[in-house]
Amino acid sequence: MAVHPRVQTLTQAFLANADQEAPGLVQGLYLTGSVALGDFRPHTSDVDFVIVTGRRAEREDLDALRRVHARTRSEVPRPQFNGVHVTWDELNRDPSDCGPVPSVINGRFRERASVDVNPVTWHVLADRGVTVRGPHPTELDVWDEPESLRTWSLGSLDEHWRRWREKAGRLVTPRGLAVLGSLAPSWSVLSVSRLHFTLKTGEITSKSGAGLYALHAFPDRWQRIVNECLRVRRGVQAPSLYESALARRRAALDYIEMVLDESLRPGLAT
Repeated sequence: MAVHPRVQTLTQAFLANADQEAPGLVQGLYLTGSVALGDFRPHTSDVDFVIVTGRRAEREDLDALRRVHARTRSEVPRPQFNGVHVTWDELNRDPSDCGPVPSVINGRFRERASVDVNPVTWHVLADRGVTVRGPHPTELDVWDEPESLRTWSLGSLDEHWRRWREKAGRLVTPRGLAVLGSLAPSWSVLSVSRLHFTLKTGEITSKSGAGLYALHAFPDRWQRIVNECLRVRRGVQAPSLYESALARRRAALDYIEMVLDESLRPGLAT
């Protein structure tokens, strides 16, 4: 699979720095997220990775990885390079058994985190992961359990997104103000739509794919906000479909609330 030139520049810079700082440590590098799903947008997308090391990272390895990511970020600031560092053995196990692992979240290296240690990451790697270094994902026997994918998606909506919607509903807060912009509404509306898609189909789709799905899955009254979010996602230089940022914010929050209610009703999951 051909990747965007910016993605290629970023990954090659990372591997060069890793091999110089810690020869032999990084044995595998795979891309998931929007790159793997064919929806990478240079103006909005991160590059999501799964990096495989031959051993569980010890102190020396963690320090090396921190330096490698910092160096790579200074050389290639955008797009952000976010993801997890795991062992080959951990890819064969239920991610819930792995515990926190070295991760990069919003461009920041963390020694222990579990944000991206979940069935979605494992499923996308197994099904569509893009190999930069290492064996093809089909050779790895990556753990992939459909029922866990649905369970995790339901939990994400019920826990993470309900809290997100509640906080975003308060205007005079950092999150509430962020939703006055264009990126936060687009990201959140399309993200909850993706989770609804997974509950309904048992599969994973991209944010753009989720928007197209939502146009047919929900009543016509929601098409305006979905089309607005797709416009932003695609980077279309055209006027907003809303007369004001406040009106768009209200529509996005109402849409998220509707999807939460629809997703969490009994009987949705396949």
